[in-house]
Amino acid sequence: MTVNVPSMPTVRKYRRESTEVSSCLKYMIFGFNVLFWLLGLGILTIGVWAWSEKDIFNNLGKVANVALDPAFVLICIGTVTFVIGFTGCVGALRENTCLLATYAIFLSVLLLFEMTAGILGFIFKDWIKSQATIGFQTFIIHYREDPDQQNLIDWIQEDWLQCCGIEGPKDWDRNNYFNCSSKDVGSREACGVPFSCCKRKPNEIIKNKQCGYDVRKPGFSFDVSKIINEQGCLEAIEDWTEKNMISIASCIFVVLFCHVSVFLFISNFHFFKELDNHALKYIFIIINHKNILTN
Repeated sequence: MTVNVPSMPTVRKYRRESTEVSSCLKYMIFGFNVLFWLLGLGILTIGVWAWSEKDIFNNLGKVANVALDPAFVLICIGTVTFVIGFTGCVGALRENTCLLATYAIFLSVLLLFEMTAGILGFIFKDWIKSQATIGFQTFIIHYREDPDQQNLIDWIQEDWLQCCGIEGPKDWDRNNYFNCSSKDVGSREACGVPFSCCKRKPNEIIKNKQCGYDVRKPGFSFDVSKIINEQGCLEAIEDWTEKNMISIASCIFVVLFCHVSVFLFISNFHFFKELDNHALKYIFIIINHKNILTN
C-alpha cells in the first residue's frame, strides 16, 4: 500500500544583483573618506618624522612644552583625522552599520567641539588673547632650542603677518640670545631681532640673515622702521582677522555644511539599508506564500 505524503513547499532564494544601498551614495562617502584618510596619514607621518629628526622618541625630556610643540600637534591632528577617515571609509565600503555609527559619533563630537570653541572664543576673547600671549612668549624664549618652534615663529613673522614680537621688537629681549645683556658674553645677536622681523626687499633672492643685528641697540644709526616690522604680532593678527572676516566666515560655513551633508548621507545610507532589508523580507514572504498556494 502506497501512502502519498504531501510535498513541502520549496523556498526559492534569489541572489540580489545590486547592492543593498544606493551605490552613488555609498561611493560618495567612500571617496570623501579616502581623501580624509590619506590626509590624516600624511599629517601623522610628517609629525612622526619631525619628532624622529629631533630624537624625541628616545628622549621625551627634550620637549619643553608638549602642548606647544608643532610636531606633537601634527601627530594629534593626524591621528584623529586618520581614525575618522578609516571608520568612514571602511564603514561605507563594507556597509558596516557599527563603523558608520562610530563615524557619526566622531563627527558629532568634532562638530560639538568646533561649535563650543567658537562660542567660548567669542565670549572669552580676553582670555584667548592672554593665552596666545603666553604661548608666543614661550616660542620667543625657546626660539633657538626647538627648530620646529623657530620655523613656526619665522613663518608667522615673515610670511603670514609681517610682524615682530608680541607687542613689538622689544619682546625679543626675553630670549637669551637677543637680550641686550648677552653682548657681555659675546652674542652677536644681542640687542637684535631674528631675520624674520626684517621687511622684505623687492626682488630679493638671497635673504640677509643678519639684517636684524643691533636694531634695538641705543644709538642705532639707521632708521629702524625701514629695516624691520615694528608692529607686534598680536595686533597684526587682529588686523588680519578683521580684513579676512568674510573668508573666515565662508570657511566656517563650508565646514559646517560638510558636517551636515555627511550626517544626511549617513542617515540616508542607514535608511536605504533598512528599507532594502524590509523589502527583501516581504519578497520572501510573498514567494513562500505563492509556493504554498501553488502546491
